[in-house]
Amino acid sequence: MNRPWVRRNIGQTRLWMSMPYDKGNRAWIHEALNERMRPEWNRGAKRWEIAKTHLRPLVEALAARFGEVDVYLQFSRLEQCHGMCQRASGDDCTCSCMGENHQGAAYWKRWINVGDDVLVSAERQERHFLVRRNP
Repeated sequence: MNRPWVRRNIGQTRLWMSMPYDKGNRAWIHEALNERMRPEWNRGAKRWEIAKTHLRPLVEALAARFGEVDVYLQFSRLEQCHGMCQRASGDDCTCSCMGENHQGAAYWKRWINVGDDVLVSAERQERHFLVRRNP
């Protein structure tokens, strides 16, 4: 079975997500996140696209269902970390601290950082996390 993954790219308004095919995937997404949300299936790319605000509950639900999930988060190497980031309550950190100083993303510290951070371009860097089901 392929491991599910979630990707948050800079410049995209939605998360990208893939999980093993099941006829009930759309219903499961609604059940796990919110009945009123609107996940979109991108047929060409063969992935789900979901609002960024659902990052944490989506990752936790996928880990609970499948045991593990790969998470890829992009950060700007040019965006300086400042007080607004450090006091933020959400988890949409994209600055050069890569979530290390972001108050709303403190839960990332429980995720397993896989390998080195990857330089995507001169301006972007990516972190790969492996999130496992809570025992």
